Amino acid sequence: MQGTAPRIIGPKDGKQVDLGSVGARFMIYGEESGGGFSVVEHPMPPRALAAPVHRHSREDEYSYVLEGRMGALLGDDVVYAEPGDFVWKPRDQWHTFWNAGDEPARILEIISPGGFERYFEELSELLAGGPPEPEVIGSLAARYGIEFQPERTPEIVERFGVSFGPPDA
Repeated sequence: MQGTAPRIIGPKDGKQVDLGSVGARFMIYGEESGGGFSVVEHPMPPRALAAPVHRHSREDEYSYVLEGRMGALLGDDVVYAEPGDFVWKPRDQWHTFWNAGDEPARILEIISPGGFERYFEELSELLAGGPPEPEVIGSLAARYGIEFQPERTPEIVERFGVSFGPPDA
């Protein structure tokens, strides 16, 4: 990993992993920013739900839509963001987001403070071995201060016409 020297991060640079229904490309790790933030790009296939409804106890997330259309449930509010729009998901707020279009979408996610990007790395390693047991996901989530409401996933999938899980699932 590079240090804190200025650099250009090209469109193909950075480690890329599969998170099941979306991807993650690591652009800036928290350690590189002195812990202040991290930057992850989420490529999303059409009509894909990124994650079950969840909340972070330690981080704020800021989503900048690069291409496509992002839908998000922020507490009880539903919002839609187009390219150039910026969506703030504050810590302790229940939320989820999805590709609300029929074309691929790309979301630039700024996470503050940095460090949560490591959750995505660990999750991708777990998923590479097949579907992990719920207790394993629960333990990982607890270490990163995240809570999930997986029981709401069927409602979200039906309400917004999205799918959750690997594209071939």
